[in-house]
Amino acid sequence: MTSNGKKESIPTCLGIPMKWVSLLLLVAQTVGVVFMMRLSRTSATTGPRYLNTTAVFFSEVLKMVCSYFFLCFEKGDIGTATSLVWQTFTGKFLELLKVSIPGLLYTVQNNLLFISLSNLSGAVYQVTYQLKILTTAVLSVIILGKALGTEKWCALFLLTGGVTLIQMPRGDAAATAHHAKGNQFVGLVAVLCACMTSGLAGVYLEKILKQSDTSIWLRNIQLGLIGAILGLAGCFMQDGGAIKK
Repeated sequence: MTSNGKKESIPTCLGIPMKWVSLLLLVAQTVGVVFMMRLSRTSATTGPRYLNTTAVFFSEVLKMVCSYFFLCFEKGDIGTATSLVWQTFTGKFLELLKVSIPGLLYTVQNNLLFISLSNLSGAVYQVTYQLKILTTAVLSVIILGKALGTEKWCALFLLTGGVTLIQMPRGDAAATAHHAKGNQFVGLVAVLCACMTSGLAGVYLEKILKQSDTSIWLRNIQLGLIGAILGLAGCFMQDGGAIKK
């Protein structure tokens, strides 16, 4: 209810509250990304497979472009949005330097996710990657000073126990390892490192967002540009020879 007694309108899409629409889209996106990434890294191919580093680079470019269009929609004018982006990159160097830290972490994380999905099954990856909830919670307490209640800590410990159980051998361990078509130890280390980088990047970015009123789309443009630059550098450092071919 508002101060004048009128009931606040809840945003909807086709009669469904937007919070539920957002939740369903998030679930679909998470499952779809894991399925497609796993399939693209393990399915048989007649030609050379795409490079992880180039996929990360183009994903950052796409994120930057999409965020720019959303910023234009938010401001209602392309000129205003372009001017705002230009001012951010030319007049706020210290702020841009702060954003470069989560940008670097997200770029590393995306590369680690490709490595983990190349070595783990989709189910094991999906469950293990939920440890990012634990790392985010712990880092939120350390960096942001948040307080977590007993119920939340118990839930986090249950999550950790569940992830530990999923790693235990089941049935014919040799057949399972063969089916995974990869080094499970490498995949596990990669996904655990991705959990750490994801948690640290998320908490650090939250801290930056709380310190300023900059649009989230503008922040994503900054992250996308930094990620694209770092991703391009990673392309030539790691796969320069293959790219030149």
